[in-house]
Amino acid sequence: MSRIKAAITGVGAYLPSYVLNNDELSRMVDTTDEWIMQRIGIRERRILKEKGKATSYMGGKAVKDLLEKTGTNPLDIQILICATVTGDMHFPATGNLISDKAGLANAFSFDVGAACSGFLFALETGRRFIESGAYNKVIVVGADMMSSIVNYEDRTTCPLFGDAAAAVLLEPTSGSNGIIDSILAVDGSGAKHLHMYAGGSLHPASHATIDARQHFIFQEGQAVFKMAVSKMSDVSVDIMKRNNLSHEDIRFLVPHQANMRIIEATARRMGISRDQVMINIDKFGNTTAATIPLCLWDYEQQMKKGDNIILASFGAGFTWGSIYLKWAYNQK
Repeated sequence: MSRIKAAITGVGAYLPSYVLNNDELSRMVDTTDEWIMQRIGIRERRILKEKGKATSYMGGKAVKDLLEKTGTNPLDIQILICATVTGDMHFPATGNLISDKAGLANAFSFDVGAACSGFLFALETGRRFIESGAYNKVIVVGADMMSSIVNYEDRTTCPLFGDAAAAVLLEPTSGSNGIIDSILAVDGSGAKHLHMYAGGSLHPASHATIDARQHFIFQEGQAVFKMAVSKMSDVSVDIMKRNNLSHEDIRFLVPHQANMRIIEATARRMGISRDQVMINIDKFGNTTAATIPLCLWDYEQQMKKGDNIILASFGAGFTWGSIYLKWAYNQK
C-alpha cells in the first residue's frame, strides 16, 4: 500500500492594485531605475494603500480566490497555516484573522515566522499534518505587507519589497505526485545581518526606538547576499542529489524572489536554463513569505501533472531550505 503524500491541488493569490514603479520610487529616495534593475532586477512592486487593511486582508482575499478556483467549501478546511513576519498584531495570530475573513469556521489556524523561508517551513508543517492521516484539507498561505516595515528613506532596502499574499491547498494522495522531500535549516547567528531591531520583547516600542527609526527592516546587504547565494544554491543542489535528479529532470525551480543575481547563481549551480526558472521579481519585488506561492500562481498554467518542481528559499534568521515535489494536477 502506498503511503499518503501531501499534494498541492490548487493555488490562489491577491495583489494590491497600487503599483509603485522605479520612476516613482526615484522621486522618493536617491535611486534610479537603472541602479535598481542592474543590482536587484525589480521594476515595480505592489503596495497595499487602503487604510484599515493589512496582511490578513490580503491573506483572506488569497484564500477566497483559492477556494473559488478549486470549488472547495470553506467549512471543509481543517487547518490554515499562515507564514508571515508582518502580522496585523502580535496576537491574535494573523492566521486566525484570515480564517475568519475567509469563513473557515471549522479550521484551527496559526502563524509561522521564518521570514522569506516562511512559506517553505509552513508547507512542510502542513505536509506532515496531511501525512499523519488525520487531516485531508490544509491551506498554507504566505502573506506579507512589507511596506508596513520599510523605511522609504533608506535607499538600500526600500526598492526591494512589495506586498502580496498567495495560498495553496494541500490534500492527500497515494500516487506518485505530491511533496517528496525537504531540507530546511537555520543559523541564528545571522540575525545581526537582517532584522527589525525594535518592537519585540527585547526592545519594546518606546519614544526612543521610534525616534531612532528602529521599527524598520535593517539589512547588511553584502553579508546577506553572500550567504543567500551560498545557502540557496547548496540546498537546491543537495535536494537534487538526494533524489537522483539531473538538470534535465527539473521542469521548474521556484526560487525566493529577492534578487535576480541570487536566482541566476542558484540556476547556474543546478545546471538549469532560464526557461526552467520561475521569475516574477521584476513585477512584484520581494514579497517575503508570499514570493514562492505567488510564483506558483503566476506560472500555474505552465505546469503539468507529474512535473518535477524544486522550491528554494533564503531569509532572515538566517533561514533557508528546499522542497522537492511532483506537481499534482493540470490546470483546466
